[in-house]
Amino acid sequence: MEGHHTEPSALQKHVMFFDRNNDGVIYPSETFQGFRAIGCGLALSSAAAAFINLGLSRKTRPGKPFSFHFPIEVENIQLGKHGSDSDVYDKEGRFVPSKFEEIFAKHAKTHPQALTSDELKSFLKSNREPKDYAGWLAAFTEWKILYILCKDKNGLLHKDTVRAVYDGSLFERMEKEHASSKKQK
Repeated sequence: MEGHHTEPSALQKHVMFFDRNNDGVIYPSETFQGFRAIGCGLALSSAAAAFINLGLSRKTRPGKPFSFHFPIEVENIQLGKHGSDSDVYDKEGRFVPSKFEEIFAKHAKTHPQALTSDELKSFLKSNREPKDYAGWLAAFTEWKILYILCKDKNGLLHKDTVRAVYDGSLFERMEKEHASSKKQK
């Protein structure tokens, strides 16, 4: 529907942070810049840009020719949903609160509002679809990066942090925190 503006889906909001110039397309350079902005090193930022853009470009550009620029189209990001995930985003990219709550109800045994490293591993294992190795890798990578970047001093990944990933607000917050920590040095 041309000209019909709708509110971005939760999944679109999740990735819009990486559309650094707000043109609706995320190039590897923007993915890299986004990861650097939230405090990731050169190696992780480079690997993430390659992994994410290679993995999502073709999926988010149906009917368009292959591009060596590996763009990701924000409006079609729901087409890049991988298997073996939590289903917190539905097929349209909308947030599903019951699926989010289920993560913590089923897996947060030590602390009801947080996941330990072992609980995160259990959660990822429970979502695995048979022989979906690409989905396993994608889920593991996403969650492992989140855990490494956002666990607290006790090794807990808090529910409010995970919620902020899903609504897209975590990246903005991390960018502000990283920018202010750089100023203090």
